[in-house]
Amino acid sequence: MFSYRHGFHAGNHADVLKHTVLVQLLEHLTQKDTPFWVVDTHAGGGLYDLAAGYAAKSGEAKGGIHKVWASRSDPALPRALQDLIEQIEVCNEGDDLRWYPGSPQLAAQMLRPRDHLRMYELHPTESRALKAHFADVKRGVSIEVADGFAGLKGILPPPPKRGLVHIDPPYEMKDDYRRVISTLKEALARFPTGVYAVWYPIVARRESDLLPDQLKRLAPGKWLHASLRVKANSRDGLGLNGSGMFIVNPPWTLYETLAEALPWMVENIGIDDHSAYVLESDVK
Repeated sequence: MFSYRHGFHAGNHADVLKHTVLVQLLEHLTQKDTPFWVVDTHAGGGLYDLAAGYAAKSGEAKGGIHKVWASRSDPALPRALQDLIEQIEVCNEGDDLRWYPGSPQLAAQMLRPRDHLRMYELHPTESRALKAHFADVKRGVSIEVADGFAGLKGILPPPPKRGLVHIDPPYEMKDDYRRVISTLKEALARFPTGVYAVWYPIVARRESDLLPDQLKRLAPGKWLHASLRVKANSRDGLGLNGSGMFIVNPPWTLYETLAEALPWMVENIGIDDHSAYVLESDVK
């Protein structure tokens, strides 16, 4: 249950897709003066050193964010990826890319003083790293060492009645797929106007294949689905072949923004001829 460490995957192709979408959602929500909450159900460690530890050992960032970083001066880089790079630059100095911000750090540096970031992390090592990372932040941030699926039930709707809920479990256990569905269903009943961002892996598993259609049935007329596949399934059926983001109540501009960014990702991050993207929406 506690074997997953996001640092091993920090900055990989899945993070590029996930965080490109999250930055766009945060930019949209900050356009209004009224405050809002960000709730991260599986927050991880907050900030990752790509030159040391798990991230350096895996080298997955080389096939993900390093490729975007290398193109940051290219005028052809899509606007959404430029926006992501601008947020990553906040954590780095000069031309070297060493530090990669996870979703909590991205949210923390984009939120305003009147907004609030609430994070859940059950992994004992990750939760300690998360608390240490935000130790000097005295306002606007709360961290609970708890199951984010269960914790979400008690805090919706958030006091300002505006919010972004990021649901990002590791999917190490098959039960995570079921819990994503049940948690989102209950959350929408409590807070139907919230923005929800669900990340999922593209792996050789039936639960992964079925999840997008199951999510669509929860929010007819209010969803956007984007996925990026970077390679074909391996012969042994192991490995992360891509990932997807399912958004409930997306901003109407998000489809057009991702229609520009996703082809670039396929061309520049894709590994083989099976690299492809899906972009679909039922916003009415």
